[in-house]
Amino acid sequence: MSGIENLQRALESIILNPKYADYLAILKAARNGAVYGAKVRFPHALVMIFLFRSGTVREKLALIFRATKTHAQNLAKYAMVYKITMLVLKHMGSTPGKEGKLDTFFAGLLGGYLVFGRRSKRGHVSSVSKQIVIFVFARVCLAVAQLSIEPAMGIIKDPEMTKRIAHDAWPVFAALSWGSVMWLFRWYPDTVQSGLRSSMDYIYVQSDHWDSLRNFLIYNK
Repeated sequence: MSGIENLQRALESIILNPKYADYLAILKAARNGAVYGAKVRFPHALVMIFLFRSGTVREKLALIFRATKTHAQNLAKYAMVYKITMLVLKHMGSTPGKEGKLDTFFAGLLGGYLVFGRRSKRGHVSSVSKQIVIFVFARVCLAVAQLSIEPAMGIIKDPEMTKRIAHDAWPVFAALSWGSVMWLFRWYPDTVQSGLRSSMDYIYVQSDHWDSLRNFLIYNK
């Protein structure tokens, strides 16, 4: 048997040992966070930067790489902080070895602060971090709204009222969201996230200007 095969068997004996499972899960979570972050950010950055950013191809590729790297690093770091904190809390709780009901909240709180809540040396928060946090916040709002009308745990106990609200809530939410963002874009554009502002400018502002058939149909003036 070759040395490489011996090494592979030795590593597999370690990673398959239940004694190390909690600690190896931290590394696995970091790996998965990095891979997922790169997979999600790269195509998004590729499309948005080549469509809406000016500059040379080299400059655009550098921006794409930087955004992808930041997203992958952030998710990897957050996964590590979260898993480590969960492991520590698991062994510090009132029942050692058992997960507490609020452990996930405190682990997420710490990870959110350390990874996504910190500012750069210049005092800025990266646009990638802002996008991730806003994405998560929107999902939390939707989940809390859903929980609030669950008869078993929410503030609405009547099943018929729950059904009525659940049916009507989404159209109202969609209308208010789009009405609000269009108003903000029209009167306070600097408050709108830069990527969203660029896409909205392309659709709603640049569509007002043309001086030939070519820049009416093929590209903007």
